[in-house]
Amino acid sequence: MTATRQTLFWLAALAVFFLMLHLLSGMLLPFVAGFGIAYILSPLVLFLTRWRVPRGIASLLALLFFLLMVALVIVLFVPMIELQGAQLAHSAPAAVAYVREQAQHLLDIAQQELPPEEMQKARDMVGGWTGSALTWGGSVAQSILSSGLALANIVTLLLITPLVAFFVLRDWPVIGKKIDSWLPRDHADTIRQQLRLVDQTIAGYIHGQALVSLIVGTYYAIALSIAGLNFAVMLGIIVGIISFVPYAGEIIGVLIAVSLAAMQFGTWGKITAVVLIFLAGHLTSANFLQPKLIGERVHLHEVWIIFALLAFGELFGVLGVLLALPAAAVIGVLVRFALSRYLASSLYDSHPPKTHRRN
Repeated sequence: MTATRQTLFWLAALAVFFLMLHLLSGMLLPFVAGFGIAYILSPLVLFLTRWRVPRGIASLLALLFFLLMVALVIVLFVPMIELQGAQLAHSAPAAVAYVREQAQHLLDIAQQELPPEEMQKARDMVGGWTGSALTWGGSVAQSILSSGLALANIVTLLLITPLVAFFVLRDWPVIGKKIDSWLPRDHADTIRQQLRLVDQTIAGYIHGQALVSLIVGTYYAIALSIAGLNFAVMLGIIVGIISFVPYAGEIIGVLIAVSLAAMQFGTWGKITAVVLIFLAGHLTSANFLQPKLIGERVHLHEVWIIFALLAFGELFGVLGVLLALPAAAVIGVLVRFALSRYLASSLYDSHPPKTHRRN
């Protein structure tokens, strides 16, 4: 098979893969989640097998440990989140009244300072922004609802995901050998090397980002609680979960926290304290945690990660968000491999420097 035919074959296979992914995106989430859990638990299974524990039993023990940790987190934090969520819902009318009062105050000041025609322009501009915001909010709500409908049977999700994780953990050596037997023999070594790089990239990001999210969420929950902010624990958990998207967790968290602080305290001192808490958290995460826990393991730029999350989320919904990082890792490894081949080829330098032999 010529190089051109090989390229066309792999491009056609890639197109078929994305087409099937799009058509089956509504039912693949339990399988992708199961693969993700298996990926996280694979080091534990490997550790147990080194102690001569049969792989099937090691897989079962690792999965039971994971489910126990999830149940423990639910028992410890869900009641607290429910309490703070109920308090937040109870205070929502007061928050709306506060925002309306502040908006009216700003409107009164604008009426005193601006001429009538400029005031009308401002009203029209605010009205346009409000309409755009409502439209965007409606589209987000519709997207969330459609994602919820795609997960119509939550019981099925909860049953299939652990089963998939168990079978993948148990049978991964067999799966790996089977996939290896399908590789083109002329390029098998090169493909194996690139797959190892992809594996290292994904593992480094998942394990590093999990630690960063845990540390960041715990810090914000404790620091905001010390500052006296209501709903601090719930806000810390939200920021920790969203922090897998670079900068998104801090931005959303500081907006919510400043709004809550303004409604709760009404003084610039407390609001400034909340802003400083987020500034210290961001600087620590950006300059210490992420470089040490993620940057040294992953060769993916934050902008590329954000683009992959948004693009795959737009194309495939919740499933796309889960697949964004593996896809970004694969593409990143392939691009670096192609670049290294290009730099070593005559296309880059048709007159490479001559090496001098020593007599």
